[in-house]
Amino acid sequence: MANTRDIRRRIKSVKSTAQITKAMELVASSKMKKAQDQALSGRRYAEELNKMLMHLALDEGELDASPLMNVREVNRELFIVISTDKGLCGGLNTNLMRLVMEEQSDITSFVTIGNKGKGTLARSKKDLLADFTVSDPVIFKEVKAVTNFVIRKFESGEVDRVKVAFTNFINTISQRPWVKTLLPVDPSSITEKKDFEGMSKGDDLSDVYDQVPEAGYIFEPNAEKVFAMILPHYLNYQLYQMVLEARASEHSSRMVAMKSATDNAKEMIDDLTLLYNKVRQAAITSELLEITTAQMALE
Repeated sequence: MANTRDIRRRIKSVKSTAQITKAMELVASSKMKKAQDQALSGRRYAEELNKMLMHLALDEGELDASPLMNVREVNRELFIVISTDKGLCGGLNTNLMRLVMEEQSDITSFVTIGNKGKGTLARSKKDLLADFTVSDPVIFKEVKAVTNFVIRKFESGEVDRVKVAFTNFINTISQRPWVKTLLPVDPSSITEKKDFEGMSKGDDLSDVYDQVPEAGYIFEPNAEKVFAMILPHYLNYQLYQMVLEARASEHSSRMVAMKSATDNAKEMIDDLTLLYNKVRQAAITSELLEITTAQMALE
């Protein structure tokens, strides 16, 4: 059985660990709130952007004119993997990479955002084309660089399909890995509900067809050019929202993991304190017995 000195050292060590995990829990909680606020602040913008695309989509001829909507035979596929830069966030990255490995094939190449995904793919000897770093809080300009990169790959014909793997934020204790097709753009996807927009269920914009004013819309210089300009921005914003989802999921998962670690540390401290008291009591009892035995021997 350990002596009281060893137990005191263990209690001190566990208390120090508990202080660290508690501090990390509070930091993750603060960052999670900021990530949610950042995503929620763009919800109105996302809604108006989708409505504008819907009005433009009324002219099927203009839709077919965009090279970003060309559906081709898939000979080469590109995955954008959005993971975390740091660990200590439970099984978040493990679950995401498991889904990526299930969805990928021999024709898949990868672009990563986050060190954990890059490390896993590098160890698996996958075809890694590029790695991007995104700040926290997320900066739109940095995400736009990723979108521009994959758009160039798609338009040049180097890849025929682009998918994004990220962790969708459902609530504080629930996050789900998800794979979403980014390119080519599916016209029907513009109206579908997107759970990853606004950190909650998105708006069903299919009724936009019935909301066109009597006078209609006038696009300058014309609908084709406006659509050509808005569609890349729509893709930028889609990827931006996905990165926000991944960041909110990261901080949420880390907060829950650190809270669990703190609670476990407190339980361990209680168990060690009880053990310390038992050992100390046993030592006192042993000393008393030795004193009593010695006194009886002297008599």
